[in-house]
Amino acid sequence: MSADAMKDPKPIRLVFELARADHPRLYDDLIRFHKGTKRVNRLRVLAYDGLLAQSGVFAGIGHGLPHQPSASSTQEGSGEVTNDIFAPAIDG
Repeated sequence: MSADAMKDPKPIRLVFELARADHPRLYDDLIRFHKGTKRVNRLRVLAYDGLLAQSGVFAGIGHGLPHQPSASSTQEGSGEVTNDIFAPAIDG
């Protein structure tokens, strides 16, 4: 790409047709919004999140650090039991 193209990037205009048969989950998500700005913005968010996930910025579900339960005995009324409820699932 030339230096001139980097200084003055032109906006990208997309017009496309999406059939439910092609991508049912995407179609169902987008159809919730009426034609226009809200639907376009939702598609932008999904595309950007997908780009971040593809580049490794978002860790995949279930690929985080494994949960290590606390070694100390838990006292009644402590927050350890409650906090463990929100810990990642144990894959077995």
